[in-house]
Amino acid sequence: MPRPPERVADYPRPPRLEREARRARIILGGETIADTGADTGAAWRVLETFHPPTIYLPPAAFRAGVLRPAPGGSFCEWKGMARYWTLAGGGRLAERAGWSYPDPTPGFAALRDHVAVHAGMMDACLLDEELVAPQPGGFYGGWITAELVGPFKGGPGTLGW
Repeated sequence: MPRPPERVADYPRPPRLEREARRARIILGGETIADTGADTGAAWRVLETFHPPTIYLPPAAFRAGVLRPAPGGSFCEWKGMARYWTLAGGGRLAERAGWSYPDPTPGFAALRDHVAVHAGMMDACLLDEELVAPQPGGFYGGWITAELVGPFKGGPGTLGW
């Protein structure tokens, strides 16, 4: 059954954190490197105006050895300081393709150590077996699914939104 439409223009600012009920899977190098389907805990999604949801998977969803610390970090005014991860799977490395918040702000405490991944840097990211499209651009990490209605921030000319 199709999900009802969600207009990303109606998402809140500041962002809202909610559980992602769908199974999340990530494939890299032809291998499933993360899966929330088997006793790993559910993912979270962050909803922010004009962004497709960013999906954060629990650490237990990732196979051992997939997550490798990467240099650098960034600051989110809502979530705090992020650290970056390089992901490994099937002989491939995706440099700085993931990020997490080891000490998030109180409103996003549930995200502690959960990892978000840039869909465009993976072979595939899926929600309940639906192949997601990456958020335009390369800076933001939202996952676009069929029920989402744009426009989406991230493409040329949208950074000032």
